Amino acid sequence: MLRHLRIAAALILCATPLLAEDSPVVVELFTSQGCSSCPPADEMMEHLAARDDVIPLSLHVDYWDYIGWKDEFAVPQHAERQRAYARAAGRRSVYTPEMVVNGVTDIVGAKPMELSDAIAKHRQSPSPVKLEIVRRDGDLWVTAHRIGAVPGPMVVQMLRYQPARESRITRGENAGKTLVYVNVAQDWKTLGAWDGAEPFEVKTPVPGDNPLVVFIQGENAGPILAASRLR
Repeated sequence: MLRHLRIAAALILCATPLLAEDSPVVVELFTSQGCSSCPPADEMMEHLAARDDVIPLSLHVDYWDYIGWKDEFAVPQHAERQRAYARAAGRRSVYTPEMVVNGVTDIVGAKPMELSDAIAKHRQSPSPVKLEIVRRDGDLWVTAHRIGAVPGPMVVQMLRYQPARESRITRGENAGKTLVYVNVAQDWKTLGAWDGAEPFEVKTPVPGDNPLVVFIQGENAGPILAASRLR
């Protein structure tokens, strides 16, 4: 079964389109080193990381730490973000692994066909926002303007990520395994609120060399309307 899943993921998720969209699709994986069901989903993220039209982000949560292994990449804000998605969708609980595509479509577990369909669907939807980011002399310049109808108030957010990390798990459900994680999210920062009436412009310092992502999202865990990254 696992072998078939790996083959399906490789065939479906690695097929990068010839022309990537101006605004890539954001795939957030809520995962944990203490979750025995998460490694197949973590592996799918490795395949997605090769695509230019998708921004995969691994958001490690801390609510599995009590079962014997503390996730070294987990931060409380990731679990808070996942709970916000659950509230927006009318769900009472959160779980791992869960993938959220463009802030709208949630996928339980590692399902390459379902994920591929969701990515394709979101790629077909034109972005109502034009987003541009430029790094210059240690600062990031972010500009955005509305080019279509937006669902309401928005927030502009930035994060950094570590492209690849490897961890040896010695306790908990994954004890004895060495696991690889890609695009491990960190350093979330809200750059500002925006209603779309006037162009958005901001400059913020970005020390270090880790890649960064900026995205514009409807408030209260709404849809992600535009995204851009610098690797």
